Amino acid sequence: MTARSIRNVAATALAGSLALTAAACSNPGSATGGTGGPKDSAVVGIAYEPESLSPLLGYGKDGNSKIFDGLLAFDADMKLKPALARELPRVSDGGLTYTYALRKGVTFSDGAPFTAKDVVFTYRTILDPKTNNPSRTELDALKSVEAVGDDTVVFRLKYPYAPFAERTVHAIAPEHVAAKQDVNTGAFTTRPIGTGPYVLTGWSKGEKLSFKANPTYWNGAPRVKKFTMAIIKDDDVRATRLRAGDLDGAILPPNLAAGFKTDKGRKTWAAKTYDYRTVTLPTHNEVTGDTAVRRALDLAVDREAMVDKILEGAGKPAYGPVPTDSPWFTKGTERRHDLAGAQKILDEAGWKPGPDGVRVKDGVRASFPLWYLSGDKLRQDHALAYASDAKKAGIDIKTQAGTWEVIEPRMKTDAVLAGGGSPGDPDFDQYLLLKSSLGGDGFNNMAWYDNKTVDQALEDGRRTNDPAERHAAYDTVQRELVKNPGYTFLTHIDHLYVVNDSWDGLSTQTEPHDHGLAAGPWWNVETWKPKGAGAVQK
Repeated sequence: MTARSIRNVAATALAGSLALTAAACSNPGSATGGTGGPKDSAVVGIAYEPESLSPLLGYGKDGNSKIFDGLLAFDADMKLKPALARELPRVSDGGLTYTYALRKGVTFSDGAPFTAKDVVFTYRTILDPKTNNPSRTELDALKSVEAVGDDTVVFRLKYPYAPFAERTVHAIAPEHVAAKQDVNTGAFTTRPIGTGPYVLTGWSKGEKLSFKANPTYWNGAPRVKKFTMAIIKDDDVRATRLRAGDLDGAILPPNLAAGFKTDKGRKTWAAKTYDYRTVTLPTHNEVTGDTAVRRALDLAVDREAMVDKILEGAGKPAYGPVPTDSPWFTKGTERRHDLAGAQKILDEAGWKPGPDGVRVKDGVRASFPLWYLSGDKLRQDHALAYASDAKKAGIDIKTQAGTWEVIEPRMKTDAVLAGGGSPGDPDFDQYLLLKSSLGGDGFNNMAWYDNKTVDQALEDGRRTNDPAERHAAYDTVQRELVKNPGYTFLTHIDHLYVVNDSWDGLSTQTEPHDHGLAAGPWWNVETWKPKGAGAVQK
C-alpha cells in the first residue's frame, strides 16, 4: 500500500483529474446540459482531495498526476512505458544501476526546459529528512541519483530492488521553481508547475480543483480543454448531483451505481482493483491487542456475505492486502467463516461470556470502538456488518463516524475501518502496512503491528531480485497474518464509475485504493475525444 492510502486520502498517490463543463466553466455544481455539439470540458465528482499538489510531498508518486509526468508511466495494462524518459531504463551492475535517457524538447508549463537536474532535485529532496514526505521509505533502496549532462540520469541502489523502475513513475518537480521556496509550506504545494497534460487553474479547498489543457504538452494538446474535480464527500450527494446533471461522471458505491443501469445517456465502468477494506486492530488496546481476539474476529467475519450484500458482487473476499487472484497470493491462507471456531478460540483464551453475552477476561470486557469515515457508505456498511458478526462471537464493537481530524488522534488505541491497496509489487502494500518500525508514522502501520518474523520477511522481499526468494518472503508474511492477523481484512472492492456517454477513448486500469482521482475512466482523459469528432491530432 501507499504511505497514506490506507487513509483513503489522495495524499499518497493522488493525481489529477476532472473537470469543468463547457456550460459551467466556473461552477462544478451547475447543470451540464449535454446538448449543443461536441463538448471540450467535463466535470467529475470524487470523494477526496489531495493534501498537497507537490510531488516532493507525495503527490503523483504513483503516476497519472495530470499536472506532472514521471520518467515512466503505466499503460492500460499496467505495463511500464516511457514518459519523460524516451525509453525504458538500462539496468546494469547486477540490478544496482538504472540509467534513464531523457526526452528532449520537453518544457514545464511556464516554458522552462525540463532537464536531468529536475529529476535529481526531485529525488534528492524527497530523500531529505527535512522534507515531510510520508512515502520516503518507498525509496529506501536508492543510494544516489546523478545527472550526466542535461538528458541522462543515473540511479544507484544500495541493494537490488526488483520494482525500482515502477517507482520512477513518480512525478517530477521543477527545480527552478520549487528549490526557491520552503519545500513543506511554499506556494508550490498549492500552485504547482509541471510538464503534464493539464495546468491547475484553481483549487477551492473542499470544493473543487480546476484544470485547463496544457497547449504545449510534449505528447500533444488534450481535446478535453477544461476539467474540474468536484469534491463531494457524501456518496448519496454525489449520486444525486450526477442524476441532476451537475456532474458528467462520478465514482459511486455499487448500490448507488445500480440506479443508473437503465440510463441510456450514461455508462457504468467497472475497474478491477487492489483496493481493500480492513479493520485495524491496535496492539495498544487491551482487547484488540490480544492475539486470540484477533484470530477469533478473523473467523467470525462473514466476508462472502459482505461481497454479496454490501458490494452486490462487485468485489471479492480479502484475507490480506494481496487479492486472491494475484500471482503473489499465497494459496491456503483463505479464512473460512467459522463462528464456532471463533467462539472456541475465545473460550480457550479465557474470554468467557458475561451476563449480557459480551465476553470478559480478567475484568476486561471484550468491547472496543470502531471508527469509520463520515459520509462513506461503503465503510459504514462494512463497519456495521463487522460489528454484527463480532457480536455473535461475544465481542461488542461500537461503531462511530468521524472525520480524519477526529479519527487520527485515536488510531493508536481505537480500531478504524480503513482502506488501502496498490497494484504491482507486493512491497508497495505490505511494507508500509506491516513494518513494525512504521507504527505511529502517520497512516503507515495504523495498527502498530509488531511481528519480527514479518519484519524480516519484508526486508528479505525488498532486498533481492530473485523471484523464488521474493515469493518465499511474501508467502511468509501472508502465513504469519493467519497466525496473528493484526488487521481483519474484509473485502477487495471493484470500483464503479458512472460517466456521461459523450466521449470516445475511455477505459480503466487495475486500480489502487486511491480512486476517482488519477484512476477511474479518466486516467487517460488527455487522450479522450468527443463522440463524433475526428481523430485526435498528436
